Amino acid sequence: MNPIRDISQPHDHFLRLLLSDPEKAGALMRERLPPELAGSLSLDPPELVEGSFVDEELRAHLTDRLFRVRTMQGRVAFLYVLIDHKSFPDPCIAFPLLVYQVEIWKQWARKNPQWHRLPAIIPFIFYHGKTQWRIPNEFLALVDAETGWAPFLMNFRFPVFDLGEVPDDLLSRHPVLHAWLLAAKYATRPKRQSGLHRSTRRRSATAWVECRAERPICRTACRCWMQIEP
Repeated sequence: MNPIRDISQPHDHFLRLLLSDPEKAGALMRERLPPELAGSLSLDPPELVEGSFVDEELRAHLTDRLFRVRTMQGRVAFLYVLIDHKSFPDPCIAFPLLVYQVEIWKQWARKNPQWHRLPAIIPFIFYHGKTQWRIPNEFLALVDAETGWAPFLMNFRFPVFDLGEVPDDLLSRHPVLHAWLLAAKYATRPKRQSGLHRSTRRRSATAWVECRAERPICRTACRCWMQIEP
């Protein structure tokens, strides 16, 4: 089964296709991960690991991509990107993030039965809903615990890329990635789609010239979302 086809909405397909490209995914991660994480990654492009960890009943609004990466010190780690398509942030998103990380470790342990230490997993939320992301980006915010218990409880933080809150000109320094992110940004914002035309005109001398080989898929996606006849 092709996992790209098992997606319910055109913009889900578009973003998963974007993040299936190691070069674009690597550029996005280096620009949007915290500096202490991005600066520790090697310059090699991330290696896509096929498959999905999202439960079937959640695939209407969640899709994912998993990448194997190497650090500057030669360690193997994973980047887990969860793409949230809902129009508003899910206050409980940290729980499925925990579940999916455990599944990644279980899968890795089956393939490496002699393991002694687990590889690090960096969870990352790619959010492009209509409402600004305002919920805490750490797991412990979900746990109802007594004061003072935090040092003894499991916790992790996850970077969030809120696509709608990034100014068009700052979406990416990578021209091709910028064009894809621009199309994705306005896909779920029909009342603001005139902004796509303005930004496209401003960037026409760079983004669209440099990504001319990818213009057909960007044009098709924009027509689909904007309901423009070919």
